[in-house]
Amino acid sequence: MKAKKSEIHTHTIDAANKVAGRLAVVIANYIIGKGKSGYVPYLETGDRVIVKNAKDMRFTGQKLENKKYYHHSGYPGGLKEDKIKDVFTQKPEIILRKAVLGMLPKNKLRAKMIKRLLFE
Repeated sequence: MKAKKSEIHTHTIDAANKVAGRLAVVIANYIIGKGKSGYVPYLETGDRVIVKNAKDMRFTGQKLENKKYYHHSGYPGGLKEDKIKDVFTQKPEIILRKAVLGMLPKNKLRAKMIKRLLFE
């Protein structure tokens, strides 16, 4: 049985004064397409999302001070850490993209889905 290819809509979201994690949940649901009647997990049925004013997002608690992102170069002693505050001042889009990426299903469609997240 082949599912009908649904229409792709574009949603524009203003991130000003919205909490980053709660905003990421809304964006992930649009990208996955869970609100559509023709949703099936094995097809790409989601919509495109454009986020404006990512630099005006807010965080709850002490996340800006305490939360860190880690990455490893693969070499001994190659663990690097970046405070979320530093990343947020340079490129706030990275924080929202990472949050949404963590909420998408871990399968072959994930790379295609995250490409539908755009920033202005």
